[in-house]
Amino acid sequence: MDNGNNSGGGGGGGGSGEKQSHRLPLSDVVSDCLRRWFQDTLKEAKAGDLSMQVLVAQMYYNGYGIPKDAQKAKIWMTRAARVRSSVWKVSNKRPGYNASDSDSEELLDDS
Repeated sequence: MDNGNNSGGGGGGGGSGEKQSHRLPLSDVVSDCLRRWFQDTLKEAKAGDLSMQVLVAQMYYNGYGIPKDAQKAKIWMTRAARVRSSVWKVSNKRPGYNASDSDSEELLDDS
């Protein structure tokens, strides 16, 4: 059995070389998903969703789907902090890290 690089992959049918020429690198697909995630999140944050405001700040702080921008991160976190001051605890955490997560993390540190 030949496991050469020219085998056409696991899909059926001929001409699979043509299909493969249209494939995007995974890094491009992930980057596009992150950009779209940021745009969707930004839209909801602008509409007033507190959780999305925190997420936008985290995305700016970490550079998820958008170039890093500490100033914009601070602006969004300040906006969210007007409603709930505890959001500052998660300002520099990875996107999606919630204030309630930080409470459980502190409990783990005590163990």
